[in-house]
Amino acid sequence: MPRVLLIEDDRAVREGVQLALRRQGHDVVAAGTGEDGLGQLRSCQADVVVLDLMLPGMSGLEVCRRIRADDNQVPIIMATARGDDVDIVVGLEAGADDYVVKPVRARVLEARIRALLRRVGAPPGGGVPKTETHGELAIDRTALTVCREGVPVALAPSELRLLLTLSASPGQVFNRQQLLEAVWEHNYNADARLVDACVKRLRTKMGETPGQPRYIHTVRGFGYRFKDSGQQPDRPDRSGPGRSGSGWSDSRRPGRYDHLGPR
Repeated sequence: MPRVLLIEDDRAVREGVQLALRRQGHDVVAAGTGEDGLGQLRSCQADVVVLDLMLPGMSGLEVCRRIRADDNQVPIIMATARGDDVDIVVGLEAGADDYVVKPVRARVLEARIRALLRRVGAPPGGGVPKTETHGELAIDRTALTVCREGVPVALAPSELRLLLTLSASPGQVFNRQQLLEAVWEHNYNADARLVDACVKRLRTKMGETPGQPRYIHTVRGFGYRFKDSGQQPDRPDRSGPGRSGSGWSDSRRPGRYDHLGPR
Protein backbone atom coordinates (compact mmCIF):
# COMPACT_ATOMS: atom_id res chain seq x y z
CA MET A 1 0.00 0.00 0.00
CA PRO A 2 1.61 3.31 -1.06
CA ARG A 3 2.28 5.63 1.84
CA VAL A 4 1.62 9.36 1.38
CA LEU A 5 2.94 12.02 3.73
CA LEU A 6 0.51 14.95 3.60
CA ILE A 7 1.83 18.23 5.02
CA GLU A 8 -1.11 20.65 5.16
CA ASP A 9 -1.94 23.20 7.86
CA ASP A 10 -5.67 23.58 7.11
CA ARG A 11 -7.36 20.91 9.23
CA ALA A 12 -10.50 20.62 7.08
CA VAL A 13 -8.50 20.24 3.87
CA ARG A 14 -6.07 17.84 5.53
CA GLU A 15 -8.81 15.56 6.84
CA GLY A 16 -10.72 15.68 3.54
CA VAL A 17 -7.65 14.74 1.49
CA GLN A 18 -6.72 12.01 3.98
CA LEU A 19 -10.15 10.42 3.70
CA ALA A 20 -10.20 10.62 -0.10
CA LEU A 21 -6.72 9.12 -0.52
CA ARG A 22 -7.40 6.34 1.96
CA ARG A 23 -10.49 5.40 -0.02
CA GLN A 24 -8.20 5.08 -3.05
CA GLY A 25 -5.98 2.60 -1.24
CA HIS A 26 -3.25 4.88 0.09
CA ASP A 27 -1.81 4.82 3.60
CA VAL A 28 -1.78 8.49 4.63
CA VAL A 29 0.36 10.08 7.34
CA ALA A 30 -0.57 13.72 8.01
CA ALA A 31 1.24 16.68 9.51
CA GLY A 32 0.05 20.23 10.14
CA THR A 33 3.42 22.04 10.14
CA GLY A 34 6.69 21.84 8.28
CA GLU A 35 8.61 20.85 11.38
CA ASP A 36 6.17 18.03 12.14
CA GLY A 37 6.28 16.94 8.51
CA LEU A 38 10.06 16.63 8.51
CA GLY A 39 9.90 14.61 11.70
CA GLN A 40 7.27 12.30 10.23
CA LEU A 41 9.30 11.85 7.04
CA ARG A 42 12.25 10.55 9.00
CA SER A 43 10.16 7.82 10.58
CA CYS A 44 7.29 6.93 8.25
CA GLN A 45 9.19 5.94 5.06
CA ALA A 46 6.78 7.77 2.78
CA ASP A 47 6.57 6.86 -0.90
CA VAL A 48 5.46 10.37 -1.88
CA VAL A 49 5.05 13.74 -0.15
CA VAL A 50 2.18 16.15 -0.80
CA LEU A 51 3.45 19.48 0.48
CA ASP A 52 1.47 22.69 0.97
CA LEU A 53 3.45 25.76 -0.09
CA MET A 54 1.83 28.10 2.44
CA LEU A 55 2.62 26.68 5.88
CA PRO A 56 2.86 28.54 9.19
CA GLY A 57 6.37 28.87 10.57
CA MET A 58 8.61 26.86 8.29
CA SER A 59 7.33 27.37 4.76
CA GLY A 60 6.71 24.60 2.28
CA LEU A 61 9.65 25.87 0.21
CA GLU A 62 11.98 25.50 3.18
CA VAL A 63 10.63 22.00 3.89
CA CYS A 64 11.27 21.04 0.27
CA ARG A 65 14.80 22.43 0.38
CA ARG A 66 15.59 20.57 3.61
CA ILE A 67 14.31 17.28 2.20
CA ARG A 68 16.55 17.65 -0.84
CA ALA A 69 19.50 18.92 1.24
CA ASP A 70 19.34 15.61 3.14
CA ASP A 71 19.67 13.79 -0.22
CA ASN A 72 16.20 12.37 0.32
CA GLN A 73 14.83 11.79 -3.17
CA VAL A 74 11.24 10.98 -2.18
CA PRO A 75 8.86 12.35 -4.85
CA ILE A 76 7.29 15.67 -3.87
CA ILE A 77 4.05 17.18 -5.15
CA MET A 78 3.79 20.84 -4.20
CA ALA A 79 0.28 22.20 -3.58
CA THR A 80 -0.07 25.97 -3.87
CA ALA A 81 -3.09 28.19 -3.38
CA ARG A 82 -1.43 30.74 -5.61
CA GLY A 83 -0.99 30.16 -9.32
CA ASP A 84 1.60 32.91 -9.80
CA ASP A 85 4.46 31.96 -12.09
CA VAL A 86 7.10 33.03 -9.58
CA ASP A 87 5.69 30.89 -6.74
CA ILE A 88 5.43 27.82 -8.94
CA VAL A 89 8.87 28.17 -10.51
CA VAL A 90 10.54 28.78 -7.14
CA GLY A 91 8.85 25.67 -5.75
CA LEU A 92 9.94 23.54 -8.70
CA GLU A 93 13.49 24.84 -8.52
CA ALA A 94 13.54 24.01 -4.79
CA GLY A 95 13.16 20.35 -5.75
CA ALA A 96 9.44 19.58 -6.18
CA ASP A 97 8.68 16.97 -8.85
CA ASP A 98 5.19 18.19 -9.72
CA TYR A 99 2.66 20.76 -8.57
CA VAL A 100 -1.07 21.31 -8.31
CA VAL A 101 -2.84 24.64 -7.89
CA LYS A 102 -5.27 24.65 -4.97
CA PRO A 103 -8.11 24.05 -4.58
CA VAL A 104 -7.77 20.71 -6.38
CA ARG A 105 -10.14 17.76 -6.70
CA ALA A 106 -9.02 14.74 -4.74
CA ARG A 107 -9.18 12.48 -7.79
CA VAL A 108 -6.80 14.80 -9.66
CA LEU A 109 -4.31 14.71 -6.79
CA GLU A 110 -4.65 10.94 -6.54
CA ALA A 111 -3.95 10.61 -10.28
CA ARG A 112 -0.81 12.73 -9.92
CA ILE A 113 0.36 10.58 -7.01
CA ARG A 114 -0.12 7.36 -8.96
CA ALA A 115 1.67 8.83 -11.97
CA LEU A 116 4.63 9.80 -9.78
CA LEU A 117 4.81 6.34 -8.21
CA ARG A 118 4.72 4.69 -11.65
CA ARG A 119 7.53 6.90 -12.90
CA VAL A 120 9.85 6.22 -9.97
CA GLY A 121 10.38 2.56 -10.87
CA ALA A 122 9.92 2.63 -14.63
CA PRO A 123 12.87 4.18 -16.48
CA PRO A 124 12.37 5.02 -20.16
CA GLY A 125 14.67 3.98 -22.98
CA GLY A 126 14.06 0.25 -23.29
CA GLY A 127 16.72 -1.66 -25.18
CA VAL A 128 19.47 0.74 -24.12
CA PRO A 129 22.53 -0.91 -22.49
CA LYS A 130 22.44 -1.09 -18.71
CA THR A 131 25.36 1.30 -18.14
CA GLU A 132 26.40 4.16 -20.40
CA THR A 133 29.24 6.63 -20.17
CA HIS A 134 28.95 10.17 -21.50
CA GLY A 135 32.19 11.97 -20.75
CA GLU A 136 32.38 12.25 -16.96
CA LEU A 137 28.80 10.98 -16.53
CA ALA A 138 28.02 7.28 -15.91
CA ILE A 139 24.34 6.34 -16.13
CA ASP A 140 23.11 2.96 -14.88
CA ARG A 141 19.60 2.42 -16.24
CA THR A 142 18.98 -0.73 -14.22
CA ALA A 143 20.15 0.50 -10.82
CA LEU A 144 18.78 3.98 -11.64
CA THR A 145 21.99 5.69 -10.55
CA VAL A 146 24.07 8.51 -12.01
CA CYS A 147 27.70 9.26 -11.18
CA ARG A 148 29.81 12.24 -12.16
CA GLU A 149 33.55 11.57 -12.10
CA GLY A 150 32.80 8.51 -9.95
CA VAL A 151 30.78 10.46 -7.40
CA PRO A 152 27.05 9.61 -7.10
CA VAL A 153 24.69 12.42 -8.11
CA ALA A 154 21.50 12.53 -6.02
CA LEU A 155 18.62 13.20 -8.42
CA ALA A 156 14.95 13.63 -7.66
CA PRO A 157 12.65 11.24 -9.60
CA SER A 158 11.69 13.83 -12.22
CA GLU A 159 15.33 14.84 -12.72
CA LEU A 160 16.43 11.24 -13.14
CA ARG A 161 13.65 10.41 -15.55
CA LEU A 162 14.32 13.54 -17.60
CA LEU A 163 18.00 12.62 -17.88
CA LEU A 164 17.15 9.03 -18.81
CA THR A 165 14.71 10.20 -21.48
CA LEU A 166 17.11 12.66 -23.09
CA SER A 167 20.25 10.51 -22.87
CA ALA A 168 18.50 7.47 -24.37
CA SER A 169 18.49 9.32 -27.72
CA PRO A 170 21.59 11.58 -27.92
CA GLY A 171 21.17 14.31 -30.49
CA GLN A 172 17.39 13.95 -30.73
CA VAL A 173 15.46 17.14 -30.07
CA PHE A 174 12.53 16.77 -27.67
CA ASN A 175 9.96 19.52 -27.45
CA ARG A 176 8.52 20.37 -24.07
CA GLN A 177 5.22 18.61 -24.66
CA GLN A 178 7.05 15.37 -25.50
CA LEU A 179 9.02 15.67 -22.27
CA LEU A 180 5.90 16.44 -20.25
CA GLU A 181 4.32 13.24 -21.55
CA ALA A 182 7.44 11.09 -21.09
CA VAL A 183 8.53 12.39 -17.69
CA TRP A 184 5.38 13.67 -15.98
CA GLU A 185 2.75 11.70 -17.94
CA HIS A 186 0.94 14.93 -18.69
CA ASN A 187 -0.91 14.17 -21.92
CA TYR A 188 -2.63 17.55 -22.09
CA ASN A 189 -1.31 20.93 -23.15
CA ALA A 190 0.41 21.78 -19.89
CA ASP A 191 2.80 24.67 -19.31
CA ALA A 192 6.56 24.44 -19.78
CA ARG A 193 7.57 25.38 -16.24
CA LEU A 194 7.89 21.77 -15.09
CA VAL A 195 10.36 21.03 -17.87
CA ASP A 196 12.40 24.23 -17.68
CA ALA A 197 12.75 24.16 -13.89
CA CYS A 198 13.75 20.49 -13.96
CA VAL A 199 16.36 21.15 -16.67
CA LYS A 200 17.80 23.98 -14.58
CA ARG A 201 18.10 21.76 -11.49
CA LEU A 202 19.58 18.92 -13.49
CA ARG A 203 22.19 21.13 -15.14
CA THR A 204 23.26 22.45 -11.74
CA LYS A 205 23.63 18.96 -10.25
CA MET A 206 25.66 17.79 -13.24
CA GLY A 207 28.07 20.69 -12.83
CA GLU A 208 27.07 22.48 -16.02
CA THR A 209 28.50 25.94 -16.60
CA PRO A 210 25.70 28.52 -16.93
CA GLY A 211 25.31 29.52 -20.57
CA GLN A 212 27.65 26.75 -21.77
CA PRO A 213 25.93 23.42 -21.13
CA ARG A 214 27.92 20.29 -21.88
CA TYR A 215 25.13 17.74 -21.92
CA ILE A 216 21.62 19.25 -22.01
CA HIS A 217 21.33 21.86 -24.73
CA THR A 218 18.48 24.23 -25.51
CA VAL A 219 17.36 24.20 -29.14
CA ARG A 220 15.76 27.57 -29.65
CA GLY A 221 12.16 27.43 -30.73
CA PHE A 222 11.96 23.64 -30.20
CA GLY A 223 13.09 22.25 -26.85
CA TYR A 224 16.08 20.30 -25.53
CA ARG A 225 18.54 17.63 -26.61
CA PHE A 226 21.29 15.61 -24.98
CA LYS A 227 24.80 15.67 -26.46
CA ASP A 228 27.46 13.22 -25.36
CA SER A 229 31.20 13.86 -25.29
CA GLY A 230 31.69 12.56 -28.84
CA GLN A 231 29.52 15.24 -30.43
CA GLN A 232 30.68 18.65 -31.53
CA PRO A 233 29.98 21.35 -28.93
CA ASP A 234 27.25 23.91 -29.54
CA ARG A 235 27.74 27.63 -29.40
CA PRO A 236 27.02 29.15 -25.96
CA ASP A 237 23.42 28.53 -24.95
CA ARG A 238 21.79 31.89 -24.27
CA SER A 239 18.20 30.81 -24.49
CA GLY A 240 16.34 29.94 -21.31
CA PRO A 241 12.91 29.57 -19.83
CA GLY A 242 10.65 32.42 -20.90
CA ARG A 243 12.91 33.71 -23.69
CA SER A 244 11.14 34.43 -26.96
CA GLY A 245 13.40 31.98 -28.75
CA SER A 246 12.28 29.09 -26.58
CA GLY A 247 8.90 28.75 -28.22
CA TRP A 248 7.13 29.58 -24.94
CA SER A 249 6.29 33.04 -23.62
CA ASP A 250 6.26 34.29 -20.04
CA SER A 251 2.56 34.96 -20.42
CA ARG A 252 1.69 31.33 -21.09
CA ARG A 253 -0.98 30.30 -18.61
CA PRO A 254 -0.97 26.96 -16.77
CA GLY A 255 -3.34 24.22 -17.81
CA ARG A 256 -6.77 23.90 -16.21
CA TYR A 257 -6.89 22.29 -12.78
CA ASP A 258 -9.96 20.82 -11.11
CA HIS A 259 -11.12 21.94 -7.69
CA LEU A 260 -11.16 20.31 -4.27
CA GLY A 261 -12.86 23.05 -2.29
CA PRO A 262 -11.96 26.31 -0.56
CA ARG A 263 -8.78 26.53 1.41
